[in-house]
Amino acid sequence: MKNIYTHYDQLPLVLNADQLAAFLNISRANAYVLLHRYDFPTIRIGKRMMVQKDKMLAWLDKQTEVKF
Repeated sequence: MKNIYTHYDQLPLVLNADQLAAFLNISRANAYVLLHRYDFPTIRIGKRMMVQKDKMLAWLDKQTEVKF
């Protein structure tokens, strides 16, 4: 999927795998790998896997913290 987002304010409140992949500029397969991580804030509704925008951004911030 082509990256259609130029700013995180354009993201929907809940992202599916395609939207997550487009925002992070990764493949759809890698988006699913991320959605399956135990520490990623995935929402499961039936078979669908999604993530809330604010939880995803907080997770990204946590991943970029300096660890000593």
